[in-house]
Amino acid sequence: MTSYVSRFRDGDKDQKDLLGGKGANLAEMTNLDLPVPPGFTITTEACRAYMRDGHVPPELRVEVTLAVREIEDTIGRRLGDFHEPLLVSVRSGAKFSMPGMMETVLNIGLNDASVKGLTEFSGDERFAWDSYRRLIQMFGKTVLGIDGDQFATALDERKAAVGAATDVELSAQDLRVLVHTFKEIVLAQTGREFPQHPREQLDMAIEAVLGSWNTDRARLYRRRERIPHDLGTAVNVVSMVFGNLGETSGTGVCFTRDPSTGETGVYGDYLPNAQGEDVVAGIRNTLPLAELEVLDPVSYDALRHAMRRLETHFRDLCDIEFTIERGKLWLLQTRVGKRTAAAAFRIATELVDESLITMDEAITRCTGDKLSQLLFPQFDSAAARQLLTRAMPASPGAAVGEIVLDNAQALERTAAGAHVILVRRETNPDDLQGMIVADGVLTARGGKTSHAAVVARGMGTCAVVGAEELDVDPAHGEVRVRGEVLRAGEIIAIDGATGEVFRGEVPVVDSPVMVYVSDGLDAGLAAARDPEARALVMAVDRVLRHADHVRRMHVRANADSADDARRARARGAEGVGLCRTEHQFLGERRQYIERLVLADTDDDRRAALDALLPLQRDDFTGLLEAMDGLPTTIRLIDPPLHEFLPDLTELAVKVATAPEPDPKDVALLAAVERMHEQNPMLGLRGVRLGLTLPGLFALQVRAIAEATVQLRQAGLDPQPEIMVPLVGSVRELQLVREEAERVLEEVSASSGVPLDVPIGCMIELPRAALTAHRIAEEADFFSFGTNDLTQTTWGFSRDDVERAFFADYLQNGVLTISPFETLDADGVGALVRAGAEGGRATKPGLHLGVCGEHGGDPESIHFFHDVGLDYVSCSPFRVPIARLEAGRAAVSPRRLNR
Repeated sequence: MTSYVSRFRDGDKDQKDLLGGKGANLAEMTNLDLPVPPGFTITTEACRAYMRDGHVPPELRVEVTLAVREIEDTIGRRLGDFHEPLLVSVRSGAKFSMPGMMETVLNIGLNDASVKGLTEFSGDERFAWDSYRRLIQMFGKTVLGIDGDQFATALDERKAAVGAATDVELSAQDLRVLVHTFKEIVLAQTGREFPQHPREQLDMAIEAVLGSWNTDRARLYRRRERIPHDLGTAVNVVSMVFGNLGETSGTGVCFTRDPSTGETGVYGDYLPNAQGEDVVAGIRNTLPLAELEVLDPVSYDALRHAMRRLETHFRDLCDIEFTIERGKLWLLQTRVGKRTAAAAFRIATELVDESLITMDEAITRCTGDKLSQLLFPQFDSAAARQLLTRAMPASPGAAVGEIVLDNAQALERTAAGAHVILVRRETNPDDLQGMIVADGVLTARGGKTSHAAVVARGMGTCAVVGAEELDVDPAHGEVRVRGEVLRAGEIIAIDGATGEVFRGEVPVVDSPVMVYVSDGLDAGLAAARDPEARALVMAVDRVLRHADHVRRMHVRANADSADDARRARARGAEGVGLCRTEHQFLGERRQYIERLVLADTDDDRRAALDALLPLQRDDFTGLLEAMDGLPTTIRLIDPPLHEFLPDLTELAVKVATAPEPDPKDVALLAAVERMHEQNPMLGLRGVRLGLTLPGLFALQVRAIAEATVQLRQAGLDPQPEIMVPLVGSVRELQLVREEAERVLEEVSASSGVPLDVPIGCMIELPRAALTAHRIAEEADFFSFGTNDLTQTTWGFSRDDVERAFFADYLQNGVLTISPFETLDADGVGALVRAGAEGGRATKPGLHLGVCGEHGGDPESIHFFHDVGLDYVSCSPFRVPIARLEAGRAAVSPRRLNR
């Protein structure tokens, strides 16, 4: 029989699948003898049963009764008792952190009778009625589905009526009146009284938290973070401890290191006389954690001790929620904290220096996605700027965009192509849609642990919070600051590293990390504007150097010109994995392709090819010189010829409307009509084009050979590799290879320079992957073209499907991410594996690489490592990312494809 309840003492941090992250870490802290309130966890199995059956498992009620009674016996109070009531919180807690996406209800057990018992027990009438109004407010919104604005409006009206500026200025009598008002709202909105039986409250809250796993915002968050929908959430039932028992009580969130920069120190937020949701919601601006040392030095020392112990135990940055109840510290939650990209690199290397982790572990904590964030531009500090205000930097970055004041505006303007900054008083989980599409987030309230700060850091979105000078007025569509009025649609800029907010556009410059990967360590350090930036550059350098040391796979670049190749080489590329030669036939060179197409005789065709030869030779000379000593894979022309010819419709109209059509246009139109295809990407292109248009591939091979000879005679060491595209049959490759080898031999004989140029092919058709054992007989190497392999495996036309129906497929769960961004491991990946195994079955030493867009995608790189590829090739910008991920793949166990 399945057990759905686990006591804290029975679990540990390694049971996140069953207990969720929060429950597993509460169990771990309990077993470390840290001050955790008594409680228990309802496992994720209960949630999965609830999702499957549509109701709470019948056995769960019995197990909850037994666990509650154990808490009652431990504490010596009873749930809902009239004299000394036990109150509990009911909180969600999934395996992967989903901040603010699911539900929490506090103060379960209060009713019209027990509120008097709580007054008697605490000796504080105001505290008791404040706790009761919080329960009705949270329960009404979370469990009963009442619009939270109704409660917030009633609260604001009561404060206005008595002249109170903040919640804590309301008296016990004011809160009594507010409880009555809240109960009337519940009755009016639901048709029933607020439930008075504590057990009914508890059961309803548990079911609401289980159900919150599948709310729209939770599913949206999981889609974005690629968290499986079938995991389910755990539910943690914990005895309440109170931070709103007066000035000797309070609540806060702390980090063992700065989650924005990675610096060691005292970081966090604290609110005296408050409960936890006040901090996270950002409703009241918080005090810096350091001020707790003045307010309550004993609790501060106890907290610092717990912080050090938890960081040492987890060997990582920890995020800790705590409450102080009349001078007694309680820990309510801990987790490995979310952090910015900059903090990830600094924390990893500093933990190495403190001998808490190894360098191998350090690179597993610094992802390619994080590194890519550090390569984005930052604001130019030397440029003229109009400062509006300065607030708390919560998530680094430089964001420029239109002011939008709600989700609807954010979605509308970004759909129109605009960049936007979401400006709110404070954010809550309902703002997630707007936060996802916004370039930046700016709030008037909240601290570094507010909802806006935590979610923005997790998403890598620039954020500035707690801008108290802002008066955000969504009703009038404007933001007021220091006497200036800004309306929705106006441009502002926010700096998530400094907390500065500017009016209008602000110029950007390369980040110090981008300067480092492009120009080297000294240049990166010189570009760093402060000690923090210099420390970051040093940390990135250490991590990248170690990744280079441990990785098995090489990293090449997709480069079509000498300039591309030089940029890639500066960023650490170890060769070119793909030179797309078709890009060399654009612009003014189109005329040569037209001449080739229109050639009626062998002499005309030869003249056209002869005109192209010196141009191609110069292209390859520059490319091979830039990559001197490194392998350079040159793909023979791939696209269909029509891409180099005039548009059929435009040319037909030109001929039809001309009084006397140009004979050249008439001849060209006839050729274009002859070559017109309904589906050209599956038509006459790649190897098929080379076999049907005599001399085209031979021209390119000759240009490569002559460029190689020229450079070797100059004392250089060019290492070209010739790659044949779109091969589906071994005979195709055999025919091209025979022609290529003949040309290479001719050039070698005439120059006296030996030419041993590898000839391989792309594997980008399912048939090629499945017959790789045969194709390998004629190939010196394979390069998997995963872009076309994805198209032909799924039957997708990339240019059409992404705008036609991908949004629907992502929404309904057919896809969790575009297969053109991250490799479809189950389908396309199976073909890559089959191709690799088949090729090496024929030639054990066959060199294997990948040159599709996936070569720069972090998760795909791990797959390619597991399959045994020798290299990945990606855009020059992503070379540092690929270097890091190849290193991570070498030291990481295979990650689950989430």
